[in-house]
Amino acid sequence: MSEDITKGCDTCLFYNSAQLKKLGVNVDNADHVVALAGNPNTGKSTVFNVLTGLKQHTGNWPGKTVTRAEGGYSYGDKQYKLIDLPGTYSLLSTSEDEEVARNFILFGQPDVTVIVVDASRLERNLNLVLQVLEITDRAVLCLNLMDEARRHGIEIDERTLSKDLGIPVVPTSARNNEGIPKLIQTIQDVASGKIICKPHRIKSLPKAISKAVDKLNTQIRNAYPDLPNSRWVAMRLLDGDQDVMRALTEGEFQSLEYSEQG
Repeated sequence: MSEDITKGCDTCLFYNSAQLKKLGVNVDNADHVVALAGNPNTGKSTVFNVLTGLKQHTGNWPGKTVTRAEGGYSYGDKQYKLIDLPGTYSLLSTSEDEEVARNFILFGQPDVTVIVVDASRLERNLNLVLQVLEITDRAVLCLNLMDEARRHGIEIDERTLSKDLGIPVVPTSARNNEGIPKLIQTIQDVASGKIICKPHRIKSLPKAISKAVDKLNTQIRNAYPDLPNSRWVAMRLLDGDQDVMRALTEGEFQSLEYSEQG
């Protein structure tokens, strides 16, 4: 992974650099789209607000009652559009919130997905993290609420965690702006390809299931060569996911994609 350029004063880059500009909702023709995913109560919305300068959520997802928040920032010579996904505990599409979050990561194909977790309750957050990593290979783990973790005497080896997950891990306390400069730089590095993620994936499936996944995966890739996560789609089909099944049989995966219209 790339060199850590934010060693030393972690807040100096954030406050003294003219590279970061909060754009609020004024993001047209963004160079990169960034999704923020995470369990409820992980400080995900605080991360969103710190980056964009926004203080509240407005609007709904197209055809949904689920609240949608969009905003953006510019860093260096690039503009980044942030999509604050609904807080969920999984991506199995058992609720409208889960459906919206899953469909955007799967079919909206954001350039980077930032998974915000509560560092003081990391274990219970990892279920969602592993599900996201089955879908996308461009992710950053935002280890948020580090101040709470320290207050409870919790220490996390982020380097080992990064190695195990195969994605960059950035410790933060968004409400204190701690770690935000490094998070911004890491998002840029993943979006630009400077950091190549190799996310943890489920490899040890029973032989019969593995064979069925491989066969179905081949068929999906032949029908939809531009779909980057066909193996996960195959696994969801075998699990009886009705949304994905309907989109496949109708030949309209784009029906599940995020729409700018709402």
